[in-house]
Amino acid sequence: MKILVDADSCPAGARRVILKAAEKRRIKAVFAANRPIPDIKGDFVVMALCSPKSGAADDYIVELAEAGDLAITRDVPLALRLTEKTVAVIDDRGRVFTRDNIRSYLSIRNFQVDLAMNGVDIVRTANYGKKELKQFADSFDKQLTKAARQPASPPAGLKALRAGVPEAAPTPRFRV
Repeated sequence: MKILVDADSCPAGARRVILKAAEKRRIKAVFAANRPIPDIKGDFVVMALCSPKSGAADDYIVELAEAGDLAITRDVPLALRLTEKTVAVIDDRGRVFTRDNIRSYLSIRNFQVDLAMNGVDIVRTANYGKKELKQFADSFDKQLTKAARQPASPPAGLKALRAGVPEAAPTPRFRV
């Protein structure tokens, strides 16, 4: 299990919570960004500097992500890509993105982008205080605990190979 962080937009308070949890639980945390983020260090922490190309950090996170990982991002299109890979995803306010709800969040996001592109001012929540940090910390801890309880499943075919049985090819089905 890894913690993957879209670090470009992650608030400092949330970063501190993630860093502390990574060290305490001895879980690798990867912070990906297009620019250096201050104070990202620790024995279980990696600061991955990505190309300045648009979407490079997102692509890096998706490439690194595996089922059972936990990702933190407020980028809804990135969250969609990660949930499709069976990665647990939360935003910096503790909102959990799942396969069941991600399309709704994406629809809302796209609608807001369309409004903004057409000159309609939308109200954005700019505050990130103690309340939002606590919501994030609680959700983050809950997701870490949940992920830690799930046994890591080996890649497809590995169970059969470990048992000494070659993996059988799927039986073709023909229609007569």
